[in-house]
Amino acid sequence: MSHPQLLFHRLTRGCRLAVGPAVVGVLVWSASFGGGIAMGQSAPISETQIKAAIDGLVAMNGEAQRARIDKGVHQAAQMWRTEDGTPAEFEKFCRENFIADPQTLQQTTDHFEQYFEGVFGHFAEMGRDLSWYVDVESGPILPVDYSFAQYAAGAHFSDDMFKTKIAFIVLLNYPQHTLEERLRLGPSWTREQWAQARLAQVFTDRVPADISQRLNEVYVSAGDYISQYNIWMYHVLTPEGKRLFPKGLRLLSHWNLRDELKSQYVKPDGLARQDMIYEVMLKIIRQEIPAVVVNNPGVDWQLATDKVTVCPDVDGDVPASWKASGPPGAVVDNAREPDTRYARVVDIFHAEKAADPYYLGTPTFIQRRFDRGREIPEAEVEQMFTTVLSSPVIKKVANLIEKRLGRKLRPFDIWYAGFRPDPRMPEEELDKIVAAKYPTAGAFEAGIPDILRKLGFADSTARFVVAHIQVDPSRGSGHASAPGRPVDKAHLRTRVAATGMNYKGYNIATHELGHNVEQVFSSTVDHVMLRSVPNNAFTEGFAYVFQNRNLEFLGVAKPDPLAESLNAINEIWSTYEIAGVSLIDMRMWNWLYAHPKATPAELREGVVAIAKDIWNEYYAPIFGVKDVAILAIYSHLIDNGLYLPDYALAHITTFPVEQHMKTANVAGEMQRMCKIGAVTPDEWMREAVGSSISTGPLLKAAEDALKVVKK
Repeated sequence: MSHPQLLFHRLTRGCRLAVGPAVVGVLVWSASFGGGIAMGQSAPISETQIKAAIDGLVAMNGEAQRARIDKGVHQAAQMWRTEDGTPAEFEKFCRENFIADPQTLQQTTDHFEQYFEGVFGHFAEMGRDLSWYVDVESGPILPVDYSFAQYAAGAHFSDDMFKTKIAFIVLLNYPQHTLEERLRLGPSWTREQWAQARLAQVFTDRVPADISQRLNEVYVSAGDYISQYNIWMYHVLTPEGKRLFPKGLRLLSHWNLRDELKSQYVKPDGLARQDMIYEVMLKIIRQEIPAVVVNNPGVDWQLATDKVTVCPDVDGDVPASWKASGPPGAVVDNAREPDTRYARVVDIFHAEKAADPYYLGTPTFIQRRFDRGREIPEAEVEQMFTTVLSSPVIKKVANLIEKRLGRKLRPFDIWYAGFRPDPRMPEEELDKIVAAKYPTAGAFEAGIPDILRKLGFADSTARFVVAHIQVDPSRGSGHASAPGRPVDKAHLRTRVAATGMNYKGYNIATHELGHNVEQVFSSTVDHVMLRSVPNNAFTEGFAYVFQNRNLEFLGVAKPDPLAESLNAINEIWSTYEIAGVSLIDMRMWNWLYAHPKATPAELREGVVAIAKDIWNEYYAPIFGVKDVAILAIYSHLIDNGLYLPDYALAHITTFPVEQHMKTANVAGEMQRMCKIGAVTPDEWMREAVGSSISTGPLLKAAEDALKVVKK
C-alpha cells in the first residue's frame, strides 16, 4: 500500500487500493525520525538560535521541562523554512505555542484527534466519491471520470498545515520516536501516550502538493490498468482450435486466472485447462501477449502460435478501441502489448522517488514501507519469509501433494487447493448456489448478518456491523474501503455478473468482508490516532479468517475430522507461495533503486530474472524444474507499491490468532483484538495472543499435521 499516513491508512486500506491514495505522501503514520533536512534545503534556524529558543523556554517553564523543550524545538527547527519566518519569528512562535501544562496538552491532543478525524475522514469519503465511476460497475467510464479519479483532494494538506503553523505546533509539543524507541518503550506506554506518539508521527515530511498529486495520478492509472485486464477464456484456443472454457468466462488477471486454475483440481479433465491458464500467465508476465486480446471478446487467440483472428461468436462487448477488420476468421494484428505492465511500475517508482528527499530519516520508499508502514525492518521480514521458504516441512507437504495428485508437481501446483474444506463439487455448481443466494450486490449486503451469526456474533452486533457496510459491484477484482468517519460506511467491492454473483466473486467478497468488519470495529477504538491495526498484514489476517470459512457460510463444507490438520498444511503451503511472491516485490523495488533510469523493457527483464532466481533457490528443489517466472503474475506488483509482503506477514500473524480463536469465541475475540488499535505489531500480538510475531507456530503446526494427514 502506498499511503504512508497514520490515520488515513485506516481510512483507505484494504487488500487492494480503490484508486490509489488520496493524499499520498502527506502524513507519515510511523517514522524513524532522523537527522538531516527535508527537501534538500537548509533550515534557516542555526544551532545558536535553537539554543537561544530552548534557553528562553526553559526560563519560562522550568528546568523540569528541558528535555521536552529540547526535543520539540529541534523537531520544529528541522522543518522550518525561510518562507515560514525569520529566526526571531521562530523563537516567538516557540514561546507562544509550547504547552507546558500536562492537562492542557491532553486537551490539545483530544482536539487534534477530533480535527483529524474530520479532515482525514472527509478526504477518504471524497476520494471514494471521486473514483466511483472508475471503481464501481456503473456503466461506461467517461474521460472526465479518470480526471476526477486522479484528483487528490488532500494533496495540499501538508502545505496548508505548515503554512498555518499547525504542523509546527505538533512538532514543538509532541516528541517523535524512532522505531527502536517505539519497540522498546511502547509496552510501558498508556493509551494516551500511544495516541500522542502517533500524533507526533503525522508531520515528519513536507511533500509538495504537486508531488502528492502526481503520486495519486500514477496509482490511479496503474489501478485502472489492472482492473480492466481481463482474458476471455472462451476465445483462447488449443493448437487444434478447440475451446476449453465456456462462453462468457471473463477472467481478471491475476486473481480470477489463479482462482479458475485452482478450481480445476476437482475436475477429471482439469489439467489441460490448468496448463492453458499457466501459459496465459507466463505470456502476461513476459509481455508476449497480443495487445488486442486483452479484455476483447471479439477475437480468438491461438495460444501456441499467438495467431489472432476475428471471432465468429462474440460473447461480450467488443471494446470501442478495437474494430474488427474483415469477416470471421480474418487474421488480426497480433502485436504484443508494449510493456504497459512494467511502464506502470516505472511511473510509480519515479513518483515515489521524487518524494524521497522530503522525508526525514527514511529517504527511500522501501524504508518507508518497512520502518514506517510495517514497523518491522526489511531484513527481519525477509528472514521470516526465507525461514518458511527453506523449511524442511515444505518438501514433506510437496510429497503429500504429489501423492494426492498421482503425478509429479507442475509449477502451477504452487496454488494447489486440495487442503481446503471441499464440498467435492465442481465450481459450476458452486456458481449456481452463490448466484441463487446473491443475485445482486444488495443481496450479499443483506446476507451479511447471517454470515456474522455463523461466526458467533450476537444479533445486535451483527446489525451494528451491517449498518456500517455498503456492498458495491466492482469493476476490478474487489477491495475494501474503510469508513472515513463513524457516520460513514465501510464499502465492500466485488464482481457481480448480470446473472448474479459467482463463486469467485463470493470468495473475494468474504475476504473483503473480513476487512470491513475489522474496519468497523477499529472505528470504535478509544483514540482516533489508534483507530487501525498495526499494519496491513493484520487487516489481511482478519480477511483470511472470513475467507477461509466461505464454504461453511454457504453450508456446503462437509464435516472433516482432519479439518484442523488440513488447515495447518494449507496455511504453510499458502505461505510458501506468497512468501516467494513477496520477495519478488521486495527485490524488484531494490532493483529499481539500483537502476533508477531503467526503461519498462529493462524492468521487465529484471523482474523476470528476479522471479527465476527466487524460483531456482526456493522452488526448483521442490518442483524439479528451473527458470520459472510464474510468481511474477501478481497484479499487486504493478499497482500497489510494495504491498505483497503484507500478505505473507498476514499468514504468519493470522495462524496464531486463528489458533487462539479455536479456544474462544471468534466474534468476541475479534472485537477485543480490534480494540487494541495501532500499536506496534509485536506489542499488538502480545496483547492479542500472548506471544511475539514468529514463524514458529505455523511451522510446528504443519509438522504436527503431517503426522496425522497421510494422504
